[in-house]
Amino acid sequence: MNIVGITACTAGIAHTYIAKEKLIQAAISLGHNIKVETQGSIGVDDKLSAEDIANADIVILATDICIGGPERFKNKHVVEVPIATVVKSPKSLIQKIQEKMANG
Repeated sequence: MNIVGITACTAGIAHTYIAKEKLIQAAISLGHNIKVETQGSIGVDDKLSAEDIANADIVILATDICIGGPERFKNKHVVEVPIATVVKSPKSLIQKIQEKMANG
């Protein structure tokens, strides 16, 4: 799968970046491509391009706050989860998404 995502926590500091790293590690370990944008206290890092989004099979929004630019994901499969889900069990989350995508 090609996965794109956004992580954003309420403080916009630690959990935003921890969740990003955990998502990337889990996706790669399961053989997927992934790019994750962060929206934190220092602004947006690693902003997803229109091409990244167009090529994505799934969008993971791991956020505890409203994010900027959610309209970019119109007509995409979007999974929204609390940031704690990604911090605690990113591999399980991606495996569940895999199963749902495989079963249509």
